Amino acid sequence: MEDKIFLETIVKALVENPDDVKIERKIDELGVLLSLTIHPSDMGKVIGKEGATAKAIRTLLRVAGMKHNARVNLKINEPEGNEVTRPARATPEIPTVEQVMQEIKDM
Repeated sequence: MEDKIFLETIVKALVENPDDVKIERKIDELGVLLSLTIHPSDMGKVIGKEGATAKAIRTLLRVAGMKHNARVNLKINEPEGNEVTRPARATPEIPTVEQVMQEIKDM
């Protein structure tokens, strides 16, 4: 239970909406799973640039878990309806050898 309080303290210090921080704790044969749900606008703060903050939090949880011989894992739940859509990459049109030769002749 200390791991849940530890996580809650860290996350609430990072986010703008601390009242929206919810943590569910489950124990199974793999260890302890902490599922974190936060306000959608706070996702970037908890995940961090290239996931650095989330990775640091996971590392701290593992270290805290070692104190009690438990493996502690963190799952960060995505907000409802959050579908990541990435714009399609524009592939540049590559000219053929003939087109390049014609451009050189036209110079």
